[in-house]
Amino acid sequence: MLKDQFIISFELLKDNIDSNEEYPYNLPVVKHLDELSLHKNVTFFVGENGIGKSTLLEALAIQYWFNPEWWSKNFNFSTANTHSELSEYIRIAKGFKKPSDNYFLRAESFYNVATNIDELWWNILNSYGGKSLHKQSHWESFFSLFLNRLYWNWLYILDEPEAALSPQRQLAFLMRMNELIKQNSQFIIATHSPILLSYPNAKIIEITENGFKEVNYKDTNHYDLYKSFLNNPEYMLKKLDID
Repeated sequence: MLKDQFIISFELLKDNIDSNEEYPYNLPVVKHLDELSLHKNVTFFVGENGIGKSTLLEALAIQYWFNPEWWSKNFNFSTANTHSELSEYIRIAKGFKKPSDNYFLRAESFYNVATNIDELWWNILNSYGGKSLHKQSHWESFFSLFLNRLYWNWLYILDEPEAALSPQRQLAFLMRMNELIKQNSQFIIATHSPILLSYPNAKIIEITENGFKEVNYKDTNHYDLYKSFLNNPEYMLKKLDID
């Protein structure tokens, strides 16, 4: 039901954009965006690098009052004002229900967040497993976040959460995500991971140079490419002229 969704849909206010020739309005993700409905549990955005997935998630996060670099209620730092103005042309349709809190994750901001946690004068390390994220390996620090900082009834906007995770840890992340979904959380995720994309009944929106298309898991280019390679790596390497 719509009342169980934090974000129902969003649309691009195209009439307010003066030109489609400059960044970020020249990105395929913007050129073809009209209105998109989101799944009440999980919506995945998938597509090639440079298509604009991260830019779109950033705009959604800012429009929902996130910090453009990273957000939870303890953070409002900024290292550089590099985010695009796309959020000014995005309109979000919200459900009646409000999340208890929100979390925006960008893999490239993780180091700055870990530093900010160490510098905060109040101790919030317990919310991240009780140990400085800088004193853990990259995957350990990411996983400390997933296990300890993500709570029920939250809205999550995650940009490539698989970045530091092995395939086995991605499976563990799926388990954690499933726990939170059963506790009324909503996820919006940009990913390249065919493991994460396998989450049952999720909405997968594939973005190409030609626009947006809702696809089934096994119809994604990512699934097809990984399957083709793993089924016959010798053939795929030969096609790439690698011997």
